[in-house]
Amino acid sequence: MNLDRAVLRFAGVVVLASVLLSIYVHPYWIGLTIFAGLNMLQASFTGFCPAAMIFKKLGAKPGNAFH
Repeated sequence: MNLDRAVLRFAGVVVLASVLLSIYVHPYWIGLTIFAGLNMLQASFTGFCPAAMIFKKLGAKPGNAFH
């Protein structure tokens, strides 16, 4: 799996988990969805993504969006 796919999958899991937690546990969990969305937005402008850095250290192969 390359770095791009790992980051996108992780973001998808975070968003879906946050939505489920906000429905079944407490509405404030929607804040995690907001955080994930803002992080993806800033990464699209700056190229800085903490998740990409972590996956790179874990050995994910470089992708097209994150190197």
